[in-house]
This record gives sequence, C-alpha cells and structure tokens, in this order.
Amino acid sequence: MKHIMVATDLSERSDRALRRATLLARQWDADITLVNAVDEDRPRRIVEEERREALSLLQDMAATLRNIDGVRCKVEVVLGEPSQAIIQVAAAMAPDLLVIGPHRRQLFRDIFIGTTAERTIRAASCPVLMVNAAPAAPYRHVLLTTDLSDGSRAAIAAYAGLGIAGTVAHSILHVFDAPLLGLALPAAMDERDRRLYIEEEGQKAALALETFCASTAVGSAKCFLRYEQTTAKHEILSGAADVHADLIVLATHGKSGLQKLLLGSVTEQVLRDAAVDVLAIPPATAI
Repeated sequence: MKHIMVATDLSERSDRALRRATLLARQWDADITLVNAVDEDRPRRIVEEERREALSLLQDMAATLRNIDGVRCKVEVVLGEPSQAIIQVAAAMAPDLLVIGPHRRQLFRDIFIGTTAERTIRAASCPVLMVNAAPAAPYRHVLLTTDLSDGSRAAIAAYAGLGIAGTVAHSILHVFDAPLLGLALPAAMDERDRRLYIEEEGQKAALALETFCASTAVGSAKCFLRYEQTTAKHEILSGAADVHADLIVLATHGKSGLQKLLLGSVTEQVLRDAAVDVLAIPPATAI
C-alpha cells in the first residue's frame, strides 16, 4: 500500500479517519492525500470563501502530518456534490485505499441510505475503509466474511494485497442458512427434525468452508460458522464481537459475481450498525 486518500468534511468524525490513515501510512510508509469537497450549488461568494477556509485547514493538517507524524501528505479541495466529487477524485488518483469517517447516526431514523458515505462506498472503484472506532493502535484482529463464492475469495485476496493488518490475527466467518426452513415445508417438521436439518446444513457448510479457507491468500486464519438464525448482519456483528475483531472485511457483491446495489444488502446493514471499522471491497478490485 503506497497511497491512501482520506475524504474529510473537517468534522470530528473525520478526525477518526485521518488518525487511522496516519497509523496505516506510518506502518506502510504510504503517502496521504487529504480531500475535501465543497458543494458548489450555492452563491459563488460563499463557495469561494468555504473553499479558501477548507484549503487553509487542510494545509494545516498536512503540515502537522509531515512535521509531527513524519507522513508525506498532499491536499486537494474540489467543487461539487460531495459523494460525486470524492468518487471522481478517487477514480483519477487511483489510491490503494479510500478512508472515510463514520456516517451520521440518528435515533429512530436510518439516514445511512443516500448519505455521502453510502454513495461513496457504492460507487468507489477502490477499497473503502469506514473508520467507526477511535483509532488507538494498529489493528489486532480482523474478521473476514465469505459467502464461499469466487468473488468473495477475490475480495479476501484484494484485502491481503493491501497489507493493512500485517501479522495480526485473522478469522474467516461464513454465515450459513437452512433454505428449506424458508419454505412451507417446515410446518410439517417437528423441533427434532428442524434441529437435525440445521445440523446437516452446518456440516455441509463446514466442509465447504474448510475447502474455501485452504484456497485463500490469508494463512493461519481461524475459520468458523454461524447459523443465520436471525439476520446475516446480526451474525456477522455477533461473530466480530466473539473474536474481539476491530476490523470487519466485506465484499460489496454477492454470489452472482455481479455488483449489487448496496441498498438493503448485508454489507450496507453491517456498515450502518458496526461499532468497529469496516473495509468494503468492490468488485472492480476483487475480481
């Protein structure tokens, strides 16, 4: 990893993204580019004033990174709708990693859909790291998720190529389901039959996961299963808590190998609710 782009709105939330990017840059001797987008759909005088202020703040931040942290840093202020502007800059710069802060959470209302964070992750062609937790140290335990597809295997390979976690502990989680239980058939099953059926599906999934893990680019990973008793999101977040993971890695596409809208997907749900950092790997990177 040689180039990290940090998208910042100059808020305290974005400070988390900057600190994590700084830790990664120092770990891998990478360059950082700080990018701020100024919405230009306002009177020109206001836009220019905000652009000058943003540039001044970014230059101060860059000077601190260079002088205090010893990190090479450039800055850029772009005009445009924030998510589109960030996506365009990322496409032009082709960073190894785009780092963003957490989305704004609001009580009783999910505002992740349509936010700058969601639109950026959906459209970015490079891996996007959403920094949810306050960075204090390098990552210690990374949870890699898989649906056992080739696309998922490619996403894990793309993660390994980044070198984000170095020699930290890894776990690979597969959440399996019991498809017949979603049909009308379970009405004729008693509790014992249901339990035996889930056990059989778990055994099949365990064999498939063992084969999958043997073919990944991440060695010495602990592979484990969870049954999708409620939702895949819940099982992933619970699995992350069980192994004390401080980073979750997900692909933004499913078994079809085709990119799906993030809206309503497992990836979107995990990004919305995770308390730890989440790395989203897009198909363009993974395949």
